[in-house]
Amino acid sequence: MGLDDLRLCTVCAANNNRSMEAHKQLLEAGFSPRSFGTGSSVKLPGPSADKPNVYPFGTPYEDIYQDLISLEHRKMYEAQGLISMLLRNKKVKKAPEKWHNNAGAGKFDLVITCEERCFDSVLEDLLQRMNNKSEEAELLDVRQAVHIINVDIKDDNENAKIGGKGIVKLVRLIHDYSKRKQEAGEALIDEDGYPIILEDEMMKILTEWQKEHTHLPTLYSVSYY
Repeated sequence: MGLDDLRLCTVCAANNNRSMEAHKQLLEAGFSPRSFGTGSSVKLPGPSADKPNVYPFGTPYEDIYQDLISLEHRKMYEAQGLISMLLRNKKVKKAPEKWHNNAGAGKFDLVITCEERCFDSVLEDLLQRMNNKSEEAELLDVRQAVHIINVDIKDDNENAKIGGKGIVKLVRLIHDYSKRKQEAGEALIDEDGYPIILEDEMMKILTEWQKEHTHLPTLYSVSYY
């Protein structure tokens, strides 16, 4: 089982800071993640709390970057880390993507959210997807489990980096566990040939990981496609 065999994604509100830092670190570790946001739009800090900079999902990071550096508050955005954040994002992918529009991305084995409200939003959306399936689609489709883990990360650059490192360690534990089971011939396999991790197995992995990451509270649930 290669690192890129694990179908995973990271999710935060705007797909700009926490999910993108984790996306970057996972890429550097050899994984092939996707990343998404659950917000109604991409909201970044503005000149005041009641005047955020708002962009539709799909707006290229380059366009957001050019917009912010052209504004009179550029130095404030540089001090806040927004400019460096966007420079990082541009190197990872083209634009922020919305979770609720990601059907074309296929099914994931693992979804890691970075905030409880994002965790709740992902679970609610997956439930709606199941409920909205036609009877014909339900009969033809094979239901697949997806593990959703929330790693609670404060939304600033420093904590995003700390949280990203924790997420990489967690994903490595999950990957290594699946690989060991597969090599031992003990792994259950889904229709696409990917190893299946059961709920109690995932709980053991999380418990082990949490011992060294008490600063990153977690939530865990299983849903289905």
